[in-house]
Amino acid sequence: MTLHPATTPLDPFLHLTREHWDSLAQSTPLPLQTEEVARLSSLGDPIDLEEVDTVYRPLSALIQLHVEAALRRHENVTDFMKTTEPHTPFVIAIAGSVAVGKSSTARLLQVLLERWPSTPRVELVTTDGFLLPNAVLEERGIMHRKGFPDSYDRKAFIRFMRSIKAGFSPNDLPVYDHVVYDIVPGEKQVVRECDILIVEGLNVLQPPRLGGGGQLSAVSDYFDMSIYVDADADNIREWYIRRFIKLQSTAFNDPNSYFARYADLTEDQARDIAGTIWASVNAPNLVDNIEPTKSRATVILRKGGDHRMESVHVRKS
Repeated sequence: MTLHPATTPLDPFLHLTREHWDSLAQSTPLPLQTEEVARLSSLGDPIDLEEVDTVYRPLSALIQLHVEAALRRHENVTDFMKTTEPHTPFVIAIAGSVAVGKSSTARLLQVLLERWPSTPRVELVTTDGFLLPNAVLEERGIMHRKGFPDSYDRKAFIRFMRSIKAGFSPNDLPVYDHVVYDIVPGEKQVVRECDILIVEGLNVLQPPRLGGGGQLSAVSDYFDMSIYVDADADNIREWYIRRFIKLQSTAFNDPNSYFARYADLTEDQARDIAGTIWASVNAPNLVDNIEPTKSRATVILRKGGDHRMESVHVRKS
């Protein structure tokens, strides 16, 4: 077995090379086509069939092991308790920096997991829908901290997770539009009864904080499994800048876009603006809030400078 050396004698993770990870689920079918992968991958995240086969196929198989174990535990407990409560959705969190590839990971896993016979109903939500509206952020003077933990309606997010784990459905969630860079008034995402719920966002692995009534609570209390998409900060910065430049010729050209003012910049100007935004907003959020939660994940997917997965780190059972 090929493993990366542990960083400390008390390291709680198994450190697996890409080659070792690839060998773990050879019998699992690969149900995606090239055009599907291209549609599911995010702007600037060059995922292809080989990457899906090597990284995401074994990951979907590992998730299925966790799901099946949870179902067996539920059956054993209900038998012991002599109750008939149905099992609640298995919840997977996907965390990581802006531009690291969380969205691609979430969408690919949703499609792959839906094709397993035991989990045909997989819902995906992003924490963007729980961002406070721009008007509220402006009123509080924290518009420049959008994406930081204090820019979210944390109470609404926890209520949603509590509802999911209490077995209630459907749930209506606010919708966030990346073009207008704000919550869309009146629009809702309906989350229906499902086998798996994927929750993707920057700060989903934040530790508990003191809430109303003096109780410690965190959305991560409701997760069954968590995945952190990791890379060196310098690489993520470059991916963010490249994505910003690509958006100039797409989303920024929409007159309704919050970033329309950047559409006519030269490439050098766009690179400078993107670098400034990264340094003033995204880098501090990564260093202070996002990266410190990495050790709380069940699985860490480690990317190299080419955006491809170099290694996988799995928490020991």
